Amino acid sequence: MRSSKRRLSQRFFAAARGFTTAFALGAFALGASVTAQAAPSGPPIRVGGTLALTGPLASTSLVHKIAGEIFLEQINKADGMLGRPVEWVLLDDQSKPPLTRSLYDRLVTADKVDLLVGPYATGSILSAMAVAERQGKMLVHNSFGIPKLAKYGMQFPINQFGYNAEETFPTKVLEGLAASGAPIKTIAVVTSKFPSVHFMSVGAREVAKKRGLKEVLFLEFEFGNRDFGAIAARVRDANPDFLWMGSIGLESNMLLDALKKLNYTPKNHFHLYPAPGPLALSPEGQGALSMTLFEPHPPFTGNEGAAEFIKLYHERAAKANIPYPVAEMQAAFSYAQWQVLYAGVTATKSLDDKAIAQWLRANRVKTVMGTMRFDGPNNFGDDMSKVKQVQNRKWVTVWPKEFAAPGVKLMTP
Repeated sequence: MRSSKRRLSQRFFAAARGFTTAFALGAFALGASVTAQAAPSGPPIRVGGTLALTGPLASTSLVHKIAGEIFLEQINKADGMLGRPVEWVLLDDQSKPPLTRSLYDRLVTADKVDLLVGPYATGSILSAMAVAERQGKMLVHNSFGIPKLAKYGMQFPINQFGYNAEETFPTKVLEGLAASGAPIKTIAVVTSKFPSVHFMSVGAREVAKKRGLKEVLFLEFEFGNRDFGAIAARVRDANPDFLWMGSIGLESNMLLDALKKLNYTPKNHFHLYPAPGPLALSPEGQGALSMTLFEPHPPFTGNEGAAEFIKLYHERAAKANIPYPVAEMQAAFSYAQWQVLYAGVTATKSLDDKAIAQWLRANRVKTVMGTMRFDGPNNFGDDMSKVKQVQNRKWVTVWPKEFAAPGVKLMTP
């Protein structure tokens, strides 16, 4: 058993070595054959970061934690990074951006980590980015939602949803609904004031206006709000053809629960950054739409390392008693973040932040989410976003149709 695991690790990381061209061959390639490798040795390479292990964002951050741990176990079973074991110095930012800033300062100045990876969610990533810039450290991060604010040259976003996402993604959602034949004439926009959520929701309002939709409701609420009764009543009274819920974490579940108490079911409803499992498993979540860049079905399963990652995540998440042990977008965000960091370190044979950043800007990296490039505005590359939907207690991609799960299409009432 041990020898078979070792052979798997050897195959998994074979293609990450010997980057000698401008186009990266990818951080991982299953099936490649290599000679036996020595186990990592020497002092560990320490990679610092935070996650919201407590607070309103904890449910999604747990997904990120598990995916990151899977990656680290895999490379440490092979030969680590640069032949050395890798240690994740992980701190709890409690879902608080000001605390995140202090913790990243600590990671760099007191803990003296070698490299940095980002926290979960835009507010905390902005805090981490400010520290990274001040300290001259590179930051690979995975869930940043306001591309135009990512101005630091050595930050690298894994959330590759387009530099103008506030325009292009709402357009994609409405195009998908139109192609499905849904008669969308009115829209209600309900949004958290969480920075990236609000940013996208304001963009959705503008896109809807340009497409001729009548806005029947616009409501904002404070991040951390838990009472959605009054908001639900306003949504019911407006009775829109399409509800855009600018949510993060469990906010979508709380709104849908409040609507259920009023015996109201939205006709078509979109949720921006929900906690994936709780919404998929909720009876009220059936038909919910959301953003995705990865789901565990074809064609995504053909990406570098995706099939093995999906299997390992399911095993680990089930063992952790996560109700929805599925390697969807949030898990892939975390895993791809580590793939990109690993690719940069391996290609440059260095822990030098500037050298790794220069390489990443000049090369492409194959990840479980697809091939990424970082040579566009603010290091954003191709728009990799898609639309997914809850169907039968499971998230599946539904639009664009060439990325839809086999036999699946966008469903409307």
